[in-house]
Amino acid sequence: MENREESPADEQAPTPPERGLLYIWQSAGPSAQLCPERVLLSRPVLQASLGEHHGLLLTQGGQVYSFGELSWRDLSIPVSAPLLEVSLLGRTVVRVAAGGFHCGALSKEGNVYMWGENTAGQCGLTERGTDTSITVPEPCPVSVVDSDVVPPAVVRVVDLALGREHSLALSAQNELWAWGSGCQLGLVTNTFPVWRPQKVEHLAGRHVIQVACGAYHSLALVRSLPQQTTQNPSEKRQRGQSPHHSVTEREEPFAADTGHYCPLGVELETSPRRDPSRRLQPGERSAGSSTGSAAGLCPFSEDVNSNTKQTNLPVGHTPPLNEGHGGPKSHSLPGWRANKNPAFPEEAELQKLLRKLSSHSLEMRHTTGPGDTDSLSSFTSDDSCVSSTPSTDLLTSSYKEDSPIQSQTNNGVAVPYSSSPVCLEEVRLCLEAEKKALQGAKSTSLTNINQKGKAAANRRRSLPGTPTRGSPRRRRPCACTPSSSCRTRAAAPEEAGEGLPSLETEVWSWGRGSEGQLGHGDQLARLQPLCIKCLTGEEVIKVAAGSHHSLALTAHCQVYTWGSNMCGQLGHVNSPVTVPQQTKLSDGLRVSDVSAGQSHSLLLADGDCVQPVLLYCGQQQEPKSTQKKRSHRTQRSPSRAESYTVRPNLLPFCMEMDYISRVCSGGQSCAALADQNVMGFISAIHELASRERQFYCWLSSVRKLLLTPLRNRESVCPSLGEPCTHLFFSLCESFVRLSFLIGRHSTSLSYFLHDVQGCDVTSLPLLTHTEHFLDIYKEYCSSVGNFQVMGGFRSLHKLSLECLGSQQAVLAQLCVSDQSVTGNVDLVSLLYWPLQQLHQLSRVLLKLAACYDVLTTEYQSLYQGGIQYDSLSSSLLRRKKEAETTFLFWSTHSGKTTEVLRLPQRRVVCESSNRSLTLQNAGRFSNHWFILFNDTLVHTQGAIPSQSIFSTHHIYPLSCLWVKPVTEDSSGLYAIKITCPEESFTLVASTPQEKNKWLLSLNQAVDQVLGGAGQGSSPGLAAMSRTASYLFTGEGRFKDAQYTGGWLAGRVHGRGTMKWPDGRTYSGNFKNGQEDGYGECIMPDKVLNKPDSYQGHWRDGKIHGFGKYKYASGEVYEGCFCDGQRHGYGMLSSGKLAKYSSSVFIGQWVHDKKTGYGVYDDITRGEKYMGLWSDEQRHGSAVVVTQCGLYYEGIFRDNKMCGPGLLVSDDDTALQGEFSEDWTVNGKGVLSLANGDCLEGLFSGEWTTGLKVVGTYLKPSADEPENKERNGLLRMGQYAVPAGQRWLCVFDECWSRLGRDSAGRGERTAAWDNIAVTITTARRQSPDLTRSQSKALECLEFIPQHGEPVTTANYDNIRRYLIKACETPHHPLGWLVETLVTVYRMTYVGVGSNRRLLRLAVRELLAYLTHFYSIVRFLFPGLPDDGGIIPDPSASSSKSKQNSNIAEQGGVLVVSCSSLLLPQLLPRLYPPLFTLYCLQEEQEDVQYWERILRLNKQPDRSLLSFLGVREKFWPVWVSIMGEKTQIVSSSTDACFVSAVETLQQISTTFTPSDKLLVIQKTFEELTQEVKPMLDDNFLWCMDDLLPLFIYVVLRARIRNLGAEVSLIDDLMDPNIQHGEMGLMFTTLKACYMQILQESAI
Repeated sequence: MENREESPADEQAPTPPERGLLYIWQSAGPSAQLCPERVLLSRPVLQASLGEHHGLLLTQGGQVYSFGELSWRDLSIPVSAPLLEVSLLGRTVVRVAAGGFHCGALSKEGNVYMWGENTAGQCGLTERGTDTSITVPEPCPVSVVDSDVVPPAVVRVVDLALGREHSLALSAQNELWAWGSGCQLGLVTNTFPVWRPQKVEHLAGRHVIQVACGAYHSLALVRSLPQQTTQNPSEKRQRGQSPHHSVTEREEPFAADTGHYCPLGVELETSPRRDPSRRLQPGERSAGSSTGSAAGLCPFSEDVNSNTKQTNLPVGHTPPLNEGHGGPKSHSLPGWRANKNPAFPEEAELQKLLRKLSSHSLEMRHTTGPGDTDSLSSFTSDDSCVSSTPSTDLLTSSYKEDSPIQSQTNNGVAVPYSSSPVCLEEVRLCLEAEKKALQGAKSTSLTNINQKGKAAANRRRSLPGTPTRGSPRRRRPCACTPSSSCRTRAAAPEEAGEGLPSLETEVWSWGRGSEGQLGHGDQLARLQPLCIKCLTGEEVIKVAAGSHHSLALTAHCQVYTWGSNMCGQLGHVNSPVTVPQQTKLSDGLRVSDVSAGQSHSLLLADGDCVQPVLLYCGQQQEPKSTQKKRSHRTQRSPSRAESYTVRPNLLPFCMEMDYISRVCSGGQSCAALADQNVMGFISAIHELASRERQFYCWLSSVRKLLLTPLRNRESVCPSLGEPCTHLFFSLCESFVRLSFLIGRHSTSLSYFLHDVQGCDVTSLPLLTHTEHFLDIYKEYCSSVGNFQVMGGFRSLHKLSLECLGSQQAVLAQLCVSDQSVTGNVDLVSLLYWPLQQLHQLSRVLLKLAACYDVLTTEYQSLYQGGIQYDSLSSSLLRRKKEAETTFLFWSTHSGKTTEVLRLPQRRVVCESSNRSLTLQNAGRFSNHWFILFNDTLVHTQGAIPSQSIFSTHHIYPLSCLWVKPVTEDSSGLYAIKITCPEESFTLVASTPQEKNKWLLSLNQAVDQVLGGAGQGSSPGLAAMSRTASYLFTGEGRFKDAQYTGGWLAGRVHGRGTMKWPDGRTYSGNFKNGQEDGYGECIMPDKVLNKPDSYQGHWRDGKIHGFGKYKYASGEVYEGCFCDGQRHGYGMLSSGKLAKYSSSVFIGQWVHDKKTGYGVYDDITRGEKYMGLWSDEQRHGSAVVVTQCGLYYEGIFRDNKMCGPGLLVSDDDTALQGEFSEDWTVNGKGVLSLANGDCLEGLFSGEWTTGLKVVGTYLKPSADEPENKERNGLLRMGQYAVPAGQRWLCVFDECWSRLGRDSAGRGERTAAWDNIAVTITTARRQSPDLTRSQSKALECLEFIPQHGEPVTTANYDNIRRYLIKACETPHHPLGWLVETLVTVYRMTYVGVGSNRRLLRLAVRELLAYLTHFYSIVRFLFPGLPDDGGIIPDPSASSSKSKQNSNIAEQGGVLVVSCSSLLLPQLLPRLYPPLFTLYCLQEEQEDVQYWERILRLNKQPDRSLLSFLGVREKFWPVWVSIMGEKTQIVSSSTDACFVSAVETLQQISTTFTPSDKLLVIQKTFEELTQEVKPMLDDNFLWCMDDLLPLFIYVVLRARIRNLGAEVSLIDDLMDPNIQHGEMGLMFTTLKACYMQILQESAI
C-alpha cells in the first residue's frame, strides 16, 4: 500500500479542497492491489450516489455531476472528469440518487427532478405531462401532488431512493410516495407503469424515517408506534427492561450460532471437499459428513485436531466455547485496546494495527467450489439479466437444476459470480446429516452439544412457515416482580430529549423476495410493505439495499444482513439467509455506516483508533500465490477462480483516505467521502462520535450481561432486602435512561458525520440539550451512590456470582479498573465508570472550540458547553467520594442505633467521635456525639461512638439551621452558636482549628442544602433569609405543624404555608414567627363537616384588617377585622346553606357584633332596615321599607318599633304616631289620607290587619288643596339617621388605610408612604392584573406634588391623579369609591327602590362628597374649602370654559366637592339614583310622555305654528346627505335636526355637569341653524327662544325628562346656578313645565 504510485489526477490537482474528498474503486479484485481513484473537483463533494454503471456527485453549491455509462445520452464519462448537469444549475440541489439506470435530484424547495431510462416509468411524467418516452435525457421536474386534500397540494420531498424500475420519495410529512413498475412500489394497483407519484397507503399514518431501494425490492425505516401491549412500560421498568426494547435485553430466536455452523450444517474446513464437477446423488452422503463428526466446527480452525494449540490462533480470533463454563470467552484485539491518545496515533502504532487487521482478515477468508452455496434459494447469475418487466413467478420458488457460469465485464475484467445452485435433494441430505450429527455428537467436538442444539433449533424456528414471535421464553414474566412499594418512578419522557433521533424503529420491506432479501423467512414476494418483526426493538438506525440483499445498521453498531449471499456480501455464512442475521465483526470494531452494491457490502467502522476503517463483504479475487497455498491446504480444486470472505474484510488502503465520513456502493463500485483533519476539527468530531458509540456499546453490554439478568432473578428481593431492592430498581432505571440517551446521541452524531460539511457545530445535541444530559448524569450518579451507601453492592456481588456464572469472565473484560486483571468484577467501579465520560466530552468540546476564533458564536457555545460538562464531572466525582466515605462510616459505626440514621441520600461530612466538639455547659460525665450529614446535624447523648451506641438523639435539618461564630472572649471558649426554629444551643470546639473546621463544614453543608455550590463559603455567611420546610414538634401554636416557606434567623418570616394535623392550613405572609400580612387560611369544622376559610390580612398571628371569611354554615363576611373579631365596616351574607333565612347585612361592627349604622336586607321577608344597631339588635333611628311599598321611619328599641314614628303606604296614606311593636300602633296619632283628609285620635292595632281609632275626622277646606303634601309626605326624614352620620365606618377604614387612626389626624407624609407601599405590594402580589391595571398602578406609584399651594397650573394634575386613583381598587381612594358604590347599591336597590327614599339617597350622596373631599384635602392641603376659589386663572382660562368641573366667575376658578368628586362617584351610583328619580316623577312623566306622543303627530310647520314660533325662524331648506331639500307642509322631523340629536344625548350622560354641557351644545346648535336667516348681531329673547326650544324638546322625545330635570336641579353645582348654564337649564325646565300644561301653550 505504501508503494502505490500517485495517479496523474493527483499530480495535476490545482488546490484540492480539504473537505468532501471522494474516492472510488471497483469492488471485485484483490484487496491488496485495489487502488482507489480520487475524484478531483474544485468544490467539496457533499454526496455521492452509485448506480449499476453510472454515478452522481453533489458538490458544494448544489451542483450535480454525472459519470459512467450514460446510456440515455449515449455517453461514457470517466469518473476522473465527471459531466456537469447544466440544466440543474440554479436549482440548489441538496440530494441526489442513482438507480439502476436512471437518476434523481432533490432541490432545496423539495422539488424532484428525474432523468435516465424510463422504460418502466421510473422517471415519471416529464414536465409536458404526457410524454412517456423510453429515456429522459435531461433532468425534468416530477410533481408529487397530494390529491386527497382539497385543493390538491404539492408535496415537499426531503429524500429520494431509486431502484432499477422504481423510485421512492419521502415527504416532509414523513409519508412515502412511489412511481415506476413492479410490486416493489407497494401500491394497491395492478396497472403498470405508474407514471405519477402515488402515496404508499399501507404506510399512511406511520412516521417513515428513511427509505432504500434494491433492484426489485424496497426497505423503509419506520418509527414504531407507541406500545399498546398487555405489558405496559412501567411493568417493563420493574423487570429492568427499557420500554425501548433493545437487542441486549431479549433473546434472539432467529440468530444461529454462526461462528460454529455453515449454512448447511456441515463441517467447513476440516473435511475433504467433493469434486466440484460432481453433484450428490440421492442417497449418497457428502464426504466428511459422517455421524461421528462435529456438525458445526469453527470455520477459523486450522485443523480439527489442533484444538489444544490455542496460542497458534490468529490475532483477535475468538476461540470456541469452553466446555467447562458453557459460555463464550472473548479476547479483544491488543491493537484496539484503550489508547491514551487515540486522536493522533503515531505512525508505528497505525501500521502495526493495519498489519494485524489485514492478516486477521486474510485468515478469515473462505474459499468455495463451484458447487457450494450459502443460501437455500437460487441466485440469478447476472443481475443485469433480470427482466425489467414484472415477473410471472414472483410468488413461487425458483430452484433450478443447472445454471451456467456467467460473468459480467467491468473495465475489461471478467468477474465470475457463482456456480450452480444447490438442488433440493442436496439440501435435504445435508439437513439429515446435521440431525444425525447432533444426535451422535462426540466428546471430542470443540463445540458444546447444548450450544449446537440451541443453534440448530434457532435455525429451524427461523425457517419459512415457522412462527418466530410466539416463543414462550420471550414472553415469560419476571419471576421476582417488585411490589408496589419497590416500584421506581417512570423513565424520563421522550419530550425531554426532543430533537434527538428515535431508536424505537421498525424495518418494513416489500417487493420481490426470491433471494430472501425481504427478510420475512421465505422467498415470496410482498405487494404491500410488511414489518420485519425480528428487527423490531433492535434499534435500527439505517437500512441499505443491494441488488438482491439488504442491510440494517443498529445503534449498537451491529449490522444485520439478509438476502443473496452468493458472493459473501452478507458477511457471514449463517443460514437461513431469508431472515436478518448478525454479521460477526472483529472485537473492538463498531460500524457507523453501511452501503450495499450489486454483490458486495461496504461498512464504515471505527475502533479504539479514531480514524475510521473500511470493511468489505463480497466477491474478492486473490493473488495466484495465495490461491495455490489455499488450494493445497484445503485440498480444493485449482479451477476455482473466485473467493469471498465469510467475515467483513479490512481494506488496508482506507488508512490513507484521511477521515472517512460516509460510504456508498452501487453496481460493482464503491465510494467513500473523506475529510482532511484541518486544525484537528475533523478528528475531534470523529473522536466524539466514536467515543459515544463505544460508550453505548459498553452500556448495552453491561445492561445485557449484568443488570437485566440480576433484576429478572427471583432471589433479588430476598438477597438485597427491601430498601436495597428498591434502590437497585432505581439504579437500573437510571442506567436505562442514561443508556437510551447515549444511544440516541451516538446516532445523532453518526448522522452529523454523514453531513459534517453542511451542519452547524452549534447544533450538536451536547450543546442544544445540555440540561437534559446533565440531569440524566446527575440522576445516575445519585442512584449509584445511594445504592453504595446502603451497602447494596456487597449483596449484589454475591448475587452476581450465583447468577452470572460463566459470564463473569466476559463481564470482567468490561471493567476498566485494575481488578479486572485478576478476573474479579468490581461492580462499584464498573457502575461508576460512565461518569468518566463527562470529562471526555468536556475535553473534546474544548478541542473543538480551539478550532474557532474566540469571538465567534461557535467558540462561545463550545467553550461554555465544555466548561459545563467539566464542572459537572468534578461535582459528580466529589459525590462519588462522598458516597465512598459515607459507606466506610456506616461500615465502621454499624449497629441498630445508627441504622435509624442511615438513609440512601444522606452523606456524612464530619463527626466528633474524637471529642473535638461538645455541648456548652454539658455535664462532667455526659457524652455528646455530633454527626454532620449533608442534610442534618445529629446530636446524640449518652453516646459511645466506638461502639455506635447512644441513648437519645436529636436531628436538626440543615435547611432550618443557622450557624453563627461566637466571638472569643476572656473565657477562651471556641464556641459556635446553633439556632433552630424551636431551640438554640452553643457548641464548643477543642481547638481553634476544630472550630474553623466545623464552622466551615456547617456553612458549606447549609449552603449546599439551600442550593448553593457549597464551595468556598466563609464562616458565618450562610443565608440568614431562606426558604425551607420544617415540622414543628414542640409545644405552642405550631405544634405538629408542617411549614414550608421563608425564614429569617430561625423564625418563620416571609411567604409560606403552615399545615396542622387537624386540617388547618395557612398560606400567606409571616413576620417574626407569626402570621402577619395577607394570607389565606382554611379551618375545618367537624360539626358541619365543612371548612371555614379566610382570605385577608393578619397581624401578630390574628385576623386583623380587611378580609373575606366564608363560614361552614354558608355565611360569608367581607369586611374589617380586629384581633380576630369583626370590627368596623363589613358585609355579612347568609345564603341557601344557612339554617335561617337568607339575608344580607352591611354596616358597622364592634367586637364581632352589629353596632352603629347598618342596612339589613331580609330577603325572605322582603324588608330592608336602614338604621342604627346596638349589640346585634336594631336600636335607634331607622327607616324600614318593604316590597309591598310600605315605608316606615321611627325609633327602634330592643329590636322593635317602639316610640314615635311615621308609616306611609304605597297609596300615600300616612300614619304618624306611637308604635309599640313591629307595624303595631298604640297611642296618639294622625292618619292622613291620600285625598288630604286626616284622622286624629288614639290608634291601636296592627297596620296590616286593621286599626282601632278613637278620634276626630278632619276634612281640609276647598281653598287649601296643597295641604295634602304638607300633611303627609313633607314630614318624611325627620326620624331617619342624618346623612352625615351614615357609613362613618367606611370612611374610618379609608383613614386607617392611609395610616391614620381618626379623620384628618396624623402626618401627611406617612399617608403618602402608605399609599406607595400599598400600590407596590399590589403590583408584586397580584398576578391576575390586566395590562391596563398594571399600567395604572405604575402611574400611581409616583407621588404627586401635595405640599404646594394648588393653582390652575397643577389643579388638572390633581384631578387626573384622583381619576386614576378612584379607578384602582388597590388604592385607598379607589377602595373607598368601590365600597361606597357597594353600600349605596345595597341600600337603594331591590326593596330599597322606593320613591320615598329619594330625598335620603340624595342627601347621602351629598354626604359622601363632603367626607370624601375632607380626605382629598388632607392629601392635598392646598385645595380650598368647598366652594373656595383658586387664584391665577390665566394659565388655564381657555381650558376652564371647556371644563365643567371648574366654574369661572369674575376671573377666578371656583372648586367644590361636587365639581371635583361627583364625576368620580355619580356614574357608578347613577342606576339606583336615577331609578328613584323615575319613581318619584312617574306620574308627571306619564302625562308628559302622553303629550309628547300626541304633539309629535303633527308635521313640522303645523307644530311650529301651534307652538307660536315666529315664521322668520322657520327653515325653508334642509340639507340631507349634502343635498338641499325644500321643507313642505307635510315634512316631519326635518327642522333643527342637529339640535334635536344633540339634546337626545342628555340621556347618555350621568353627571349634572355633563348634562348641562349637552343643553349648552343644544342651544349652540339651535343658534347655528337660525343664524343664516337672521342678522349677525341677533340676540335671543325669551319670547323667541322658549317656543323654538319647546319644539326641539318635543322632537327629541326624551323618555324621562322630568327625572333628568329633577336630578340636575338637585345635584347641580351651586356656583353655576346663576350663570349662563343655569339660565339654559331654567329654559329646559320651563319647557318641561309648559309641556305638562299643554293647554297653556
